[in-house]
Amino acid sequence: MAIITLTSDIGQQDYLVGAVKGQLLQVNTAFNLIDISHNISPFNYPQAAYVCRNAIKNFPPLSFHILLVNLFEKKPEHLLLAYHQDQYILCADNGLLTMILEDKPEMVIGLELDKSAIRNTLYCARVMGEAIQQLHQGTSILQIGTPDITITEKNHLRPLLGENWIEGQIIFIDNFENIIVNITREQFEMQRRGRSFKIVFKRNETISTIAESYADVPEGEKLALFNSAGYLEISINKGNAAGLFGLQGFTEQNASMQNRLFYQTVRVFFE
Repeated sequence: MAIITLTSDIGQQDYLVGAVKGQLLQVNTAFNLIDISHNISPFNYPQAAYVCRNAIKNFPPLSFHILLVNLFEKKPEHLLLAYHQDQYILCADNGLLTMILEDKPEMVIGLELDKSAIRNTLYCARVMGEAIQQLHQGTSILQIGTPDITITEKNHLRPLLGENWIEGQIIFIDNFENIIVNITREQFEMQRRGRSFKIVFKRNETISTIAESYADVPEGEKLALFNSAGYLEISINKGNAAGLFGLQGFTEQNASMQNRLFYQTVRVFFE
């Protein structure tokens, strides 16, 4: 039966996540529903893209991924159903899709919405569930909606590069208050070119080695490593890095600032 993941910025405080699952199970009681996260920060596209990108790639081919994130940034005329690298993604037409994929989708169609319907979260979830059911029953994706529609595009958040430095933004703070920066191991090594380095954050905090695990440093000491998704992580062994260093996640409200906020950025110097 179809594997369906759910990611949203709804939170867990009220009935809505359960009601979304109820709508999907009304379409097919055998749907295999898997929660990714319902605690995406509202309106935080970089965080949503990081979470979705690194969860989706771990699922079996032909899984379905429903993203109820910033669903009503604008009044929806249609929803998106995309196929990319053997995965199906269903989401609003708000630019999140291209941020997750870091590319344009291989195929995307528009799922039209009933103009007479109340276009709330539950209605959108139902439309997505019915599209999944049709695909699961063998209907061609091209027959489910409008093919090759023009979609809203947003660029994923990239680190800034200089000859002897790379600057990343804090895109996620996990449950242990570890800080995840939008610098991948590949980007780090390409910019490093075998040189020594110094990771600098919150003005005067520095780290000059990459650890393999938290146990590489004594309890209470700071460290840097590349996490299981391949992104740079700043942590404290058995501590709370974000809280202790006063660091915060990047927000789009500050994206246009010429001077990046020092408590949302991490810079690496090479020499």
